[in-house]
Amino acid sequence: MPRAGLTPAVVAEEAARLSDEEGFDSLSLAAVAKRLGVATPSLYKHVDGLAGLRREVALLGVNGIGEEVQRAAVGRSGPDALRATADAYRRYAHAHPGRYAALQQLPLLAGAGIELTTDPVQVLAAVLRGFGITEDQTVHAIRALRSALHGFVDLETRGGFGLPEDVDRSYALLVEGFVRAFQEWPGTAPGAAAAHEDTRKR
Repeated sequence: MPRAGLTPAVVAEEAARLSDEEGFDSLSLAAVAKRLGVATPSLYKHVDGLAGLRREVALLGVNGIGEEVQRAAVGRSGPDALRATADAYRRYAHAHPGRYAALQQLPLLAGAGIELTTDPVQVLAAVLRGFGITEDQTVHAIRALRSALHGFVDLETRGGFGLPEDVDRSYALLVEGFVRAFQEWPGTAPGAAAAHEDTRKR
């Protein structure tokens, strides 16, 4: 029987679950319609075709990871906040691989004017302020961090780490490398790095 109470949100959530289970590249209107027990044309009342469906999954992904890293950052600052948000980032990518893959394409899928409930980039910017990184350096620092975290997670989820050494340890060392890098980042406010070093030693 057709599923009652079909809404754009219900369609988007089902598409996101399908993406997590079978991969974002496998997402199709027909597959989502089958899971919802409706005819494919019925979905056009709730989503703007496949492109719209992919966009909604990407938005769920970016808001979801934003909420995770924000929760991780609450009550923390400096190195502790960076470690917690990096761990939250990785956990989300493992728990929601389809949404994670989708959010990487959000700039292409959504364009300008998108509305986010929690912007993960702004959360990272707040974390970096705790290191004393100046505003003119924030974008560069965020790009470096995102590139490293995404590169690691992408390789990990694709089975790219074949050697026996502990992957969790490798990730922790990657994050610690950024802790040290941000303490000495160009443009860091005077005294900020020393303050964070004192905190780390306590």
